[in-house]
Amino acid sequence: MATKPSKFNTFTFFKLPSAWWTGVRLTHLDEKKAVTTVKHKWANQNPFKSMFWAVQGMAAELSTGAMVIEQIRESGKKISMLVQNNNANFSKKATGRITFTCEDGHLIKEAIEQTITTGEGQKFWMKSVGVNEDGVVVSTFNFEWTIRLKQ
Repeated sequence: MATKPSKFNTFTFFKLPSAWWTGVRLTHLDEKKAVTTVKHKWANQNPFKSMFWAVQGMAAELSTGAMVIEQIRESGKKISMLVQNNNANFSKKATGRITFTCEDGHLIKEAIEQTITTGEGQKFWMKSVGVNEDGVVVSTFNFEWTIRLKQ
């Protein structure tokens, strides 16, 4: 993948400003895995002094969506993408730096190939797991992405 995380982070400033202002940053991107981080701070906390669930969701979604964006770009086709469903589990209070990792990049290429071949939209689920600085899982997000060829 040609896009560097720093270039993608510039993209978030202009296209996903709420993620950028709350501190969500992409730190690793390749065709199999993406990693984002976000640090708990005053601007992204809830009344319970932990990270607001929506900030965790933005970081988790970016770890899945960055790979989708990049693989669509590499396909050379005009393909739209959208999250159709999601669910999450919160297992520990999110404080400190939280790192979200998605290793489902292999699902994207297959879906893109199918939508190009058949002309029909495709759906696939991707999982992102958030861990704190001690390596303890604080939240797990699942996103159902839909892609289809643009008319």
